[in-house]
Amino acid sequence: RVVLLDSLERRVALLAEAIVALKWEGRVVAELARAEDTGRSPQWRAQADAVTARSFGPPATVAECAAPLLRIDGVLVVSEPPEETDRWPADGLAPLGLVDEGSPVPGMRRLRQVSLCPETYPRRVGMPAKRPLF
Repeated sequence: RVVLLDSLERRVALLAEAIVALKWEGRVVAELARAEDTGRSPQWRAQADAVTARSFGPPATVAECAAPLLRIDGVLVVSEPPEETDRWPADGLAPLGLVDEGSPVPGMRRLRQVSLCPETYPRRVGMPAKRPLF
């Protein structure tokens, strides 16, 4: 099952229309929620085999919001800018249980969940962006 998560009602409505038009009902759902809230929900926490994300914030914010959703050995795949920089430091990812596996293709980054994300993450809405972990 694929879950499309967005915090804006307008985008979720558009996604829901696309799901119906493509006849993906039953396999794909669009949910209106913030990743910070979803990551604290027992229904969603440590359940995902994979999480994909457009870079909706700096790497620390994306990692903190996605890591709680991943089960052990799950992967996070994010879009990346074309320039190669160390945006995903190992010492910043380790507290979230993530390790950087590099770029499988240009413009993408893959991280693996090697241990469960601590219950303290994600922090409340706004905190990952306001006080990034790295």
